[in-house]
Amino acid sequence: MNNFRVGFGYDVHQLEETVDFWLGGIKIPHDKGAVGHSDADVLIHVICDALLGAANLRDIGYHFSDQDPQYKGIDSKLLLKEVMRLVAGSGYVLGNLDATICLQKPKINPFIPEMKKCLSEVMHVTENQISIKATTTENLGFVGRQEGVSAYCVALIHQPNQPIK
Repeated sequence: MNNFRVGFGYDVHQLEETVDFWLGGIKIPHDKGAVGHSDADVLIHVICDALLGAANLRDIGYHFSDQDPQYKGIDSKLLLKEVMRLVAGSGYVLGNLDATICLQKPKINPFIPEMKKCLSEVMHVTENQISIKATTTENLGFVGRQEGVSAYCVALIHQPNQPIK
């Protein structure tokens, strides 16, 4: 069995006015927010998918169906806690993750330190294990038109205390 595994996550959420905008576990002040069955935190969702994929545990929709009323409006931090429990139950720990948020407005860079702090506390890892970047799409596509937000994440997990093969 390999000691190191890599997973990838991608997600998109529509933006609408009068909806709270949750990103990386924190509420971002903006006139639009992401729409979804849960709190629509696109960053946490891609982190969950990357971790689940790395551990070969399917995806976020498999574990937390948007058809299940118990997840309606749920705080995505709770989903991430459960994903970390599932990954640990498979014998893995986080090495690091690298995520990119694609959003035209608002500018996300000022919020990245707070997101890293929040996520590290939820995941019980160091902030140094979490990389978050932000980019625009130069006014192109649904992100550029401010109709939605997307995010990508790659996660590296490994089995602790196992010799490298």
